[in-house]
Amino acid sequence: MTAFTTRRLARLRTLALTGITTTGAATVALTLMPASAQAAEAPQTNAAHTIAALPSAGHADSKGTGGTTGTAGNLDGWIKQSLAIMKAKGIPGSYEGLKRNIMRESGGNPNAQNNWDVNARQGTPSKGLLQVIDPTFNAYHVDGTAHSATDPVANITAAANYAAHRYGSIDNVNSAY
Repeated sequence: MTAFTTRRLARLRTLALTGITTTGAATVALTLMPASAQAAEAPQTNAAHTIAALPSAGHADSKGTGGTTGTAGNLDGWIKQSLAIMKAKGIPGSYEGLKRNIMRESGGNPNAQNNWDVNARQGTPSKGLLQVIDPTFNAYHVDGTAHSATDPVANITAAANYAAHRYGSIDNVNSAY
């Protein structure tokens, strides 16, 4: 990592802490980017969707059944798998729309869980890459994906299915949904 990148990441972390302080958030956990990440890839979190960083997730296999493979075990792979399923099922959405919403909702952490908002207080915390609550996941789950709200491919595909029904496409979602 270059000295510039190190300074940039430190500044982004400082800005994130400053933003959290000014929002008055009572319980906050930061998701820090790994040392190998590019500064431009740093997640931008929304105070309403601050996440707790948990240990790394199991990765979905190419069938979306929850196993692990090398090619699907990253955000790019999960989005591409979801897009293939979405295309086969007639669910609209683009790579850009999915990634934009994932980065806003979870910073790319498939284990992200919101434990403080109104849904969490009612016993249904938002989970996964696109912060889906269990009732929504169950209602919009797409056959051919794992039946787990934290499985990356299942989470993305169910959220895109929900967004398609409610907003026409995940591409039309530009804030919490």
